[in-house]
Amino acid sequence: MLNESRRRAYMTAMQVVNWLPRTELPFAAPSRPELLAPLPLPVEQTVAAPAPAAVVTPVAAPVARPVVERPKIEVPRPSLARTRNGAVADAEVAAPAPIKVVAVPPPRFALQLLRAGRCLVLVELPTGEAFQSRDPSYMLLKDMLRAAGLPDSPQIIGEPVRWPLLVRGQLDQGPAAARDFVQGFVLARLEDEPCACLWLIGLPAVRFAGEASAESYNRELQIDGLGSAWALPGLELLMDEPQRKADVWQAMRRLMTRWKTIDD
Repeated sequence: MLNESRRRAYMTAMQVVNWLPRTELPFAAPSRPELLAPLPLPVEQTVAAPAPAAVVTPVAAPVARPVVERPKIEVPRPSLARTRNGAVADAEVAAPAPIKVVAVPPPRFALQLLRAGRCLVLVELPTGEAFQSRDPSYMLLKDMLRAAGLPDSPQIIGEPVRWPLLVRGQLDQGPAAARDFVQGFVLARLEDEPCACLWLIGLPAVRFAGEASAESYNRELQIDGLGSAWALPGLELLMDEPQRKADVWQAMRRLMTRWKTIDD
């Protein structure tokens, strides 16, 4: 019967590292519990059959070159969900914001066209109604024509131009449409009989016939299709602010040669 030390010597000679006796051995050391655990399944490995030995002529071994491992660069690729979200975001940024169109109310004014000698006078009707012989504004207009050397009883041409034309409807009656209408109305009268200078009295006349503003008062304007024009303040404004009459008189003296003949 072998003792423990001799038994281990035999096992070492047979290259057995771990072993488990089938029966309890006398004089044997107690077994370790980890050796009783089931062994893992063996992994099948295919071992190539050794090639038959051949006569090999000794050749000088080549110098081994060091292998340099290049770092692998990972290129981030967007996921499908991220790409879709990005496309939606780009579409939202590229899509222009809706433009809010603010409806502009139509302007409201009344204009009367008159002929005085070689001039046409487009004047704002302060009350919206046609001039009466005793109206203060009409009497002021007669004084201005008399001072300019023109007939002080001007000829009324057509009915007053009242804007807007329609109270309801789909017709465009904004500022641009009002300008085109007023200029067309005056141009038709000029084709009947031309004039030396067109007087524009009042802001609506200056704005919609001369395409100018109040800053152009007492100045000469050149209007495409209508020729030379003179911008003046409204009759009501001249009565409320009499100091403006001096500027009107100075401008009248500069422009008087346009409508006065040599015989005058």
